[in-house]
Formats: sequence, C-alpha cells, structure tokens
Amino acid sequence: MHQPDTQPVAPRHPDVVMRLDRLGSFHQSRLSFMRILLRRLQSEGWRFECALFDIDARGVGRAVYTAHGPERSYSLVAFANDLPPEKRSDRVIATEWDATFTLFDGVPETADLDRLQANVPRQEAGRVSEKELSLSRANRSVRLWDHVVDSLASGHQPDPARVAEVGYLMRTTAVYGSGKFGAADREQIAHRPECQAPFQIEMLSVYLTRAFVMDLVEHMARMRAPETAVPLDPDLRRRFGIGNSTGLGMAPFLVTHPALLNNWIATREEALARIRSLPHASAGEAQTLRRFAIRAQLHAADWHSDHPVQIAKLEALRADMASLLAHLATADLQADQPWNRLWLWAEGALTLEGQELLASLLLEPYPRLVDPLACCMAADEAATWRIDGAMSTARLRALVQEIYGWALAIDWTDPDAQARVWYTSEAKLEPRLGERFDEPIEPYEQPLCPGRDAARLWSDLSEATEDSVAGFLMRHPQHRHIVRRAQIAARLPYAEIRDNTIDATMMPIDMLRLKLSFFGACHFDPRSDRWLRINMYQHAPFPHELGDRSGDDWAYPFLAVAAE
Repeated sequence: MHQPDTQPVAPRHPDVVMRLDRLGSFHQSRLSFMRILLRRLQSEGWRFECALFDIDARGVGRAVYTAHGPERSYSLVAFANDLPPEKRSDRVIATEWDATFTLFDGVPETADLDRLQANVPRQEAGRVSEKELSLSRANRSVRLWDHVVDSLASGHQPDPARVAEVGYLMRTTAVYGSGKFGAADREQIAHRPECQAPFQIEMLSVYLTRAFVMDLVEHMARMRAPETAVPLDPDLRRRFGIGNSTGLGMAPFLVTHPALLNNWIATREEALARIRSLPHASAGEAQTLRRFAIRAQLHAADWHSDHPVQIAKLEALRADMASLLAHLATADLQADQPWNRLWLWAEGALTLEGQELLASLLLEPYPRLVDPLACCMAADEAATWRIDGAMSTARLRALVQEIYGWALAIDWTDPDAQARVWYTSEAKLEPRLGERFDEPIEPYEQPLCPGRDAARLWSDLSEATEDSVAGFLMRHPQHRHIVRRAQIAARLPYAEIRDNTIDATMMPIDMLRLKLSFFGACHFDPRSDRWLRINMYQHAPFPHELGDRSGDDWAYPFLAVAAE
C-alpha cells in the first residue's frame, strides 16, 4: 500500500519557545544532564567504592566515595557535622551546614583529606585547589531525618507516606563548580569525554552525595540501636532523592551564556522535530508512550506545592494528563505522522505545562534518535564572542527587528516595563533583584535585560549614518554588548530569551526552572517568586545498583511502586 508523502517538521520558532511562561514549564527529559551522566556510568561500567567512612554516633566525621571510570577516578569527599538547630539555614548567608562536600580529581591521600577538612566545611570562607572540581553543602530535612533514624533504629521501615511528602533527607543549598573558591576551571577538564556534556561534574557530585546521605542515615540508626536497627528497604530507599534550594543566583546564567542556552534548547527542539517528523510508529513505540504518560500522571499526582502560582499550574497539569490519557486511549498512534498529529492536538487541548511535559514524553520511546544528540549540548562560548565589525548597519537593523521585535513593541517609558533591577550583592557577590523605583540601586544595575538594550540600540541605529557596525560602535560603544548578542542570536536562534527580564510581572522562578529542568530536577516547589526547592535523582538506582538496574529509566515512578 502506498504511503502518503510526509514533510519533515521543522523545530519550533524561537518566538514560540523562548517566552518565559513556556520556558518556566519545561520538564526533565532524556537530554537532562543527570540522565546523560547515569547512562554513561552504566554503559561504561563505572565502578564505585566507599573508600572511607569514619563517622561517629553523633554523625560527625568524614567519608570518601570514589567513582572509577575507564580512564580516571573522581572522589566525593564528605564532611558530616552535628549542627545545632538554630544554625540550620538554607540561605546563602549561612556559615555552617549539616554536611559539606568537594569532588576531588582522582583519589585523595590522607594529606589531601586533612587539607580539605580545614577548608571545605568553611565553604566560601575556605579555599580549595585545582585538584578539587566542585564545592557543595547540604542540610537535613530534620523531621523526616529523625523519623527515618527512629524507625530504622527500632527495627521497622519509615512511613512511605511521610517519605513521599518530602522526598529527600538532605537538600543542597549550593553546588559550586568551574573555578569557584580556587577549584579547577571547566577548561581544565572539558576535553575529558565524561565531562563534555554540561554540568557533569556537578551531577556526579550530587549523585554520590545521595549515596552518602542514605548510608549516613542507616549508620546513625545502627549506632543508636545496633541490636535492633535494620537497613532501608531497597525500593523505599530509591524513593529518596537529594533536595536543593535554588535562588536568584542561577537566573542570570541563562542571559550571560547565550550560546550554551541555545545549544540546550536547540538540541531539545531538534529531538522533538525528529520525532514529530516520523511517518509512522510501531505498536511497541505507541505502547511505550502510553506507559510513560501513565507514569508521568502518577508523578504529577505526587507533586505538591503551597505556592499559589504552582498550585494553579499543578491543577492544570493534572487536568492536562487526564485529557492526554483519554486521548491516547483512542488515538491512532501508528500511522500518518502520528506524533505530529498528537502534538498539534496538544497545542489546542493542553496548557503550556502539559505541552512541555508531552514534549519530554515523546522523546522516551526513541533513545536511538535522541540520546546521540547529547553531544551537541556543550558550547565553546569564546568562539561566538567576537563582534563582526564588517557587518553593515542595514543588516544589523534587520537582525534587531527580527530577533527583538517583541522588545521594540514595548513602551519602555512605562514604569512597569522597567520595574526591576538586577544587581550583585556586595556581601556575597550573588545576583539580586530589586525594585527600581523603591530602592537606590540603579547605579549598580547589571546588563541583564537584552530587550530594553535592544530598544535603546534601535533608537540610535535608526539615526545612524555609518555603513558598518564597526563605525557605528566607534560612535556608540555602549551598544557593544547588545550588538554582540544580536549577532550571536542571528547564528544561534535560541540564544535569547524573548521576554522582558525586568518587567514588574516577571517571575524569576521561570528562569530557575528552565535551567533546573535541563539538570533533570523534578517536583519544582516555589517558596516565593525568587527561589524554589527541587528534588534530584529521586527513584534513580544507587551506584551499587547500576549494573542491575537501568541508569536511564528512573525519572518517573514505576507503576508497581506507585500502586503500593
């Protein structure tokens, strides 16, 4: 039977994708950095060992967890602390934590551990060396921690409902890499195969941290009651992830790394376009999609928040998943570009939250089409940074209209359009967001609103008499950075967020969620419009299980687990 000709589906236009409300609805996927890491660890047969676990009954001491790869080893060095409750804080101004960590390049000697013990627990107040690749810290989720220790010490498992309510025993409050506080710059390790995908060092640090935390809670139960203590049931153990509290410090990264942002989004959009372009699907692929949709519905049911914005989004997502499952029950998912037909249906039937979850789900049946794209997600940003001075001003005007047309339509004299100011705090050198008309902070403003800067550029370009960009910038050097951004976005279409990042209604958590979705985080729980909590590696196999359990198929709860 003759198959009708089908046209390839192009990736979605940046004007559709790069709006904050959509970017703030992204979910983890096969291309998320945690899943890229675990696929590699499993396929290359990495070996793990706990080389040191010297921790007393109070939970104080140090431990070393080493991951041995084909060519190199990396060691998480952990320092556990008995922190008084009044000192426990997720804020960046904290000075003590329940546990602190560094990822060491290789296997540390005792002298290394002694040096690190004098510095790592102090975090910003200490210094590490180029032998260290990351620096991090974490605090206990105290009520769940105490419940788990009490339960295991008395010989029984903790309450699964209480585990589900929180989902982690510790949450990190920072995972620093790439040169912070003396640690190695990314350039030192970027050539290594295991480090070429973005944030692999940080993801490995968090993965080993989760193993340490679970070993620590079982250790403390044994130390309390060696005669009666039991270990966690393996299935229940995997339901614990690692929490994280993330604030504004992460948001400007997306603006200051345009080439990297482009590569993340472009890779995801290319994967989605490839799948939407498939002329047909097998019965097995259709069934895989249906099964993942059921698991995603259960995952959404386990997602809770007290923030009004997120409560509304969760209600919409759960309604979306009910609609999607009802549609999947009767839809033809095998013929006539089935995934494109499903996507076009979703654009009219689902909210942005549901659409972007479907985008992630559509990648699941096609590891061979999707997973090789992971190599496209890094970026040599220095290669994109040079301004093309020979470009004509006429060409630059056309680019500004094409890329920043949305910004040229904004009335920048409206106070709401410029209500916010991005600046850097003197105390912690961390990004902050203030109110322009309420605080004396405008002199300290950082260039983190490309839309307004493009409108200012357009005003001067409209009156320019110079033929070349070089000549124009000689007269208007204040526009160098936005000219550079426009030229980057001309080559890399997803390099620019196409929304006003200083508007009165802008939600910084949309920017945080976008980045964290690429990490592989889930269960985003905003605590305000400026910071949120997440869970990482929930349901993932532990290092000692990677040979027996999938390093990839863990991001959604398994149906057997969810049915308990």
